[in-house]
Amino acid sequence: MIPVEEARRRICAAFHPLASEQVTLDQALGRVLATDVVARVTQPPVAVSAMDGYAVRAGDVASAPVRLSIVGYAPAGRPYRGTVGDGQAVRIFTGAAVPAGADSIVIQENTEAEGDRVLIKQSSATGRHIRPAGLDFAAGDIGLTTGRRLTARDIGFAAAMSHPRLEVRRRPRVAILATGDELILPGEIAGDDRIVSSNGFSLAAFVIACGGEPINLGIAPDDASALKAMAAGAAGADLLVTSGGASVGDHDLVKSALAETGLELDFWRIAMRPGKPLLFGRMGGVPLMGMPGNPVSTLVCATVFLKPAMEVMLGLAPTAGPTATALLGRDLAQNDERQDYLRATLTHDPSGQPVATPLSVQDSSMISRLALADCLLIRQPYAPAAKAGTRVAILPLSGGALSI
Repeated sequence: MIPVEEARRRICAAFHPLASEQVTLDQALGRVLATDVVARVTQPPVAVSAMDGYAVRAGDVASAPVRLSIVGYAPAGRPYRGTVGDGQAVRIFTGAAVPAGADSIVIQENTEAEGDRVLIKQSSATGRHIRPAGLDFAAGDIGLTTGRRLTARDIGFAAAMSHPRLEVRRRPRVAILATGDELILPGEIAGDDRIVSSNGFSLAAFVIACGGEPINLGIAPDDASALKAMAAGAAGADLLVTSGGASVGDHDLVKSALAETGLELDFWRIAMRPGKPLLFGRMGGVPLMGMPGNPVSTLVCATVFLKPAMEVMLGLAPTAGPTATALLGRDLAQNDERQDYLRATLTHDPSGQPVATPLSVQDSSMISRLALADCLLIRQPYAPAAKAGTRVAILPLSGGALSI
C-alpha cells in the first residue's frame, strides 16, 4: 500500500491543463479562466456624479446659502455640453457626466429649486460627490487573472470591462463505468440478490460539481469481455473512472480484464480507509481511476483523488489534504496503519468553535450515513488515541453532501 499523499501526487502528475475555448458570458459561470481578462474600457469613462443634485463651482457655494442660476440639465447618458460659469449650476443626476467648469456636486437634499434658480443651503468642497474617470478601472488594467473560477461577480466585472466572450478551460470529459452483476438501475425491480446502483449517478454529479462533463457508460457485468467492450467507450475522454471490481475477489475484474487491453498500472491499493483498493493507471492513452464499489468509498476517493485531478485539468491548484480544523466531539481509539476518513457531523460549542463528532457507524456501504455527514474527519496512520476536545483536521462537506 502507498500513502495517500503519494497517491495524490502521482495522480495529479498524470494530468495537465486542458486546451481553452471561448464561451459567451451567459455560459461562463463556474468556468475557469484560461487567459487574463484585460479591461477594454475605462470605468467610468469620464468624471460622473455620484448623487442626484446640482453640478456647481465649489468656490460659488463656499459661503452658502447662495442662489445660482440653473443653466441646464444632465441626466445619465445625456451630458450637458456647455460650461458652468460663475454663479451657475446644472441640474444633474447620478451617473451623468460632470459638465465642464463644475468641480463639485451639491446633493438634492441640500437645495431648493426656485424656478430657473436654485437655493444652495450648504457648501460643497471641490471633488465632493464626483467619481473621477477610471475610479473603478482603466483600459489596459488586468481585471481577472488566469486560473480563476468565475463567480456571478466576475461575470459582471467582465461585462463591465466590455468582454462579451471569455477564454476558459475546456470541461474535463470523465467517462464513468459501474461494474457488477448485482447492480440494477434506480426504479428497476430489485430481487433479494440485487443492489440499486448509485455510484454512477453520484460520480456524475460530483464531476459536474467540479466543473467537468460526465459520460455515463452504464453498468458492466462481471464478465471480462463485456467489461473490455464497455470500457472502450471511454476513448476520447480525459479520464475513465470505474467503480467496483478493483478489489481482490474472483469477480473483481477491472485490473485483470483491462490488462488485456493494454492497461499500464501505476499503483494499486492505498493506505486509507475507506478506499484501500483504489487503482490508477492508463489504458490506451486514457488515464484510469478504478474506485471501490462501496458508495462511501467511491465518494471519499472522488473527494481525495478525483477532485484534485480535475483541478489540474482545469488549470487550478490541486486541493491537497484537509482544509480546516475542528474540536473532536468524542473520544477516539488509536488508529492503525491506514489514513482514516471518518464521516462526522459539525456543531459549535458555546464559544462558537466548530466541533466534529464522528458518526457511531462508519461502514463504507452506508450512503445514508454519508448523507448525514457535514465533514470528513481525517486521522493520520498510527494516530494515537484522542480525547474529546482535541483539535483535528477535517474536510468540510457542503450541506452534508460531497460537492464543491
